[in-house]
Amino acid sequence: MNVTPEVLKDYVFGELSAAERRAVETAAEADGVLREELARLQITQSALFSLREEELPRRIAFVSDKVFEPKWWQVWMNSGPRMGFASAALLAAAIVVQGFAGDSKPAAAPAFDQARFERRISEEVTRALPVALEQAEKRHRMQLATAIKEADGRYQQLRQEDQLAMEANYSLFREKQAAMMLTYAQNVKSGVQ
Repeated sequence: MNVTPEVLKDYVFGELSAAERRAVETAAEADGVLREELARLQITQSALFSLREEELPRRIAFVSDKVFEPKWWQVWMNSGPRMGFASAALLAAAIVVQGFAGDSKPAAAPAFDQARFERRISEEVTRALPVALEQAEKRHRMQLATAIKEADGRYQQLRQEDQLAMEANYSLFREKQAAMMLTYAQNVKSGVQ
């Protein structure tokens, strides 16, 4: 069977009979170029099947359609001078309305009593100072206790590390001493000193 690119495509899409499929497979095993082309077609088919299906748009809009024309309020909102004019007109109207409807006399401000103000401040400071001092001392005691606890923990950890290091050094010393004693005993036994 002569295997052409059209036959390969029919093979990939499953449009051949069983005998024709076997013939294509045999030809692909024998020919490296044919085998590569078949692999490329199968990869392409896998890529196409992995794409999700999307619905086609029901209506296509063109730039000249009225859909894209801005509404009247969008024209006003996008125009700086028009928005400035509208803001100024609104502000002027608010000032005019306030002028006609509002009170013409401002309320008189109460007289300021300096001595009363200072006396009140002094009372507030006198009352708040002991509370603030007590809170500061409590906070300081808590910070100090936390710092002491952390320092003690670090000290204990360093002490354990030193103790382990000393034990390891002592074990090494004992091993070296035992090796020296063994060497000395062997030398004495063999008569060398």
